[in-house]
Amino acid sequence: MDSRTDNRFDTQGAGITVQRALELPGLRSGLPEILAGADRLGRTVRWVHAGEVPNIASLLKGGELLLTTGYGLGTRPAEQRAFVRTLAERGIAALVVELGPRFSRLPAALVDTARAAGLPLVQLHREVPFVTVTEEIHTEIVNGHYALLQRAEEVHRRCTEALLGGGGVPQVLGILADFSGNPVFLETADGRLLYAAGEGPEGADPLQVWEGLRGPHKDAPPPAGSVLVDVPGGGPGTAGSVRARLVLLPVRAPLAPVHRIAAERAAGILAVVLMQARQEEELAARGRGDFLTDLAEGRITAEDAPAQARVLGFKPGDSPLLPVVMRIGDSLSPGGGWAVLARAVSEELAAVGVPVLLGVRPVEGRVLVLLGLRSESERSAVADRVAAALRAGVERAGMRRPGSPPPVVVVGVAGGWAAASAGLRHAAETATAAQGLTDRPWYDARRLDIDLLLWRLRDHPDLAAFVDRAIGPLRDHDNRSRPPLLPTLQTYLAHAGRKAETARELHLNRQTLYNRLARIGELLGTDLDDPQTVLALSLALRARRHVP
Repeated sequence: MDSRTDNRFDTQGAGITVQRALELPGLRSGLPEILAGADRLGRTVRWVHAGEVPNIASLLKGGELLLTTGYGLGTRPAEQRAFVRTLAERGIAALVVELGPRFSRLPAALVDTARAAGLPLVQLHREVPFVTVTEEIHTEIVNGHYALLQRAEEVHRRCTEALLGGGGVPQVLGILADFSGNPVFLETADGRLLYAAGEGPEGADPLQVWEGLRGPHKDAPPPAGSVLVDVPGGGPGTAGSVRARLVLLPVRAPLAPVHRIAAERAAGILAVVLMQARQEEELAARGRGDFLTDLAEGRITAEDAPAQARVLGFKPGDSPLLPVVMRIGDSLSPGGGWAVLARAVSEELAAVGVPVLLGVRPVEGRVLVLLGLRSESERSAVADRVAAALRAGVERAGMRRPGSPPPVVVVGVAGGWAAASAGLRHAAETATAAQGLTDRPWYDARRLDIDLLLWRLRDHPDLAAFVDRAIGPLRDHDNRSRPPLLPTLQTYLAHAGRKAETARELHLNRQTLYNRLARIGELLGTDLDDPQTVLALSLALRARRHVP
């Protein structure tokens, strides 16, 4: 039975209506007469209370049906009016007075005040056992709660059957939308729409409803009468976290308590569905990452790669292939969500408009991407958009520690499948070697070959000895004296010995720069205008990132 057509139960509160309470045998046997509030009999009776004290309103919480014989009403009209007004302000459901020794009919002051306050007032012409009335109404309320739970459990059962039959989030939301008669939405914790189901007023698309009521106002309270239920995150280290939010908007019909109960049951199911989807998504992303890694390391030949890529949904045709590698490295936050990262980057890359194969390698902290270009001439433009998408995906997935360096994105050389294999390997190594360089949106792998060579020699003792011979005196100076001279030398070499540009970047006057360069030459015992010296110093400055 649908609570929207059942007049026994209030559709907004968790109890029966005043009308239903008057129809039960206990009160009906008292020959009830409605003196005020006949239009308010749909109010919720949350509980029943009997009492005879003047200040009984202070003992109530609201929603009660109050039974009394009138001894607490007072004898003067002012007392009677005050008694009724305080009950109305407390928000009780109805006042029922049994006629007898105290009153043979209720005073006009009482009736008039109840009518003015909109409080249902009922007089009983026959004596009834209040304990019997209380038991009957409380039993009815408890039965009503049980009926609500049964209806919510029926929704839970249908959702479970839908999942066992191969359904997912859309099917669960559809069942809940049918049950509530309103559109239902699944949002991310920060208010982005994931799924929508049901219809708006006059069959309107639910997306239009969400855009009008939630899209621009996701930080504001939802419309009155809405139901919002958190979908828990679950998993290690996520206790108390919220993965998503279930939203029911009352745009076609009011929402009742049973709809909230059903939404809470559905939220538990959705948590399992999203967890499973996240695991499956991460496995799929890892599988694509394994394929791209095997391709990079030569375990898959250029002849076999296209067929395997098609199985993974990557069909670039004869387009040039562009390899891109992002390394997150030490900026990865504990418990980072690789499935969330893969989904976020894929959504960002969807706007690029080219075939994309994306995989993750959590062990190495890498995201590997292969793209099909329309022509090699668009390499730079596509690289800009892909690098932005990769970085945006990391931020959306929350995988950077606060204050940590941004991820490194390296773009390889475009070409066929054979070139893609070498390009992925080259980009992956270069992304590691580029850690610590001045941040850029992306690096061209071809321009970092020297850094890659030095990185490969990082464990060779000759590299550390070379760095010590070349710039050791400057490191010793900077450890004990100020101003430091290594930044001056690095900036000077970066500007190819152009003193005016060096002074401008360092915010120095020309004479101060000359003095510092002279001091550097004195400490190193070298001529900074000698090409061989400049080459050696440039290599040493690059290599010092890789040695203790």
